[in-house]
Amino acid sequence: MLVLPGGFSYGDALGAGRLVALDLNVYFADEVRAFVESGKLVLGICNGFQALVKAGILPGLEADGAMQQATLARNARGRFECRWVTLIPNPASPCLFTRGLSEPIYCPVAHGEGNFIPRDAAVLAMLQARGQIALTYGNQTVSDSDRAPVTYPDNPNGSVADIAGICNPRGNVLGLMPHPENHIYPWQHPRWTRGERGGIRAGAV
Repeated sequence: MLVLPGGFSYGDALGAGRLVALDLNVYFADEVRAFVESGKLVLGICNGFQALVKAGILPGLEADGAMQQATLARNARGRFECRWVTLIPNPASPCLFTRGLSEPIYCPVAHGEGNFIPRDAAVLAMLQARGQIALTYGNQTVSDSDRAPVTYPDNPNGSVADIAGICNPRGNVLGLMPHPENHIYPWQHPRWTRGERGGIRAGAV
């Protein structure tokens, strides 16, 4: 498994994730391509997601030459966002990481450049049609049958279509801006002293 973790690689010089993306394409392009095509798992979290997108590994659609198909731009409000958000898994996604997940996920975000913007409407339509939008921002007060676009702060960065994470068409590569790995223990939940964890009340499971 290949994991590109969160962090500020190269101090985010020239844009978040851009220099790691350059490393991937210049030094490891053949190896990474073979790794992905073999079906092995690749996960990019926050800065790792930015690198996967800017390296062209995600969304992994048929590209016109080497044209980047999406980007992660500065947050719509122009500031670093550090807060907890609700993620809604897409049950129709081929993503191997989210397979079987049905309940909302409550976890932190911490980024300044997480605004997912597809290259054009055609790329967005293809991501939607293929189920590659694995995770979207949402809130826990809206029922599944009434899901609707959310606004700030539920969508912390202004991402198009509330996109929080995408996968490649095969589903073995996932990139997401939030940090589910930052909520491993119950006491890491902001309301753990009130008996809550993982977006649901402790004792309800």
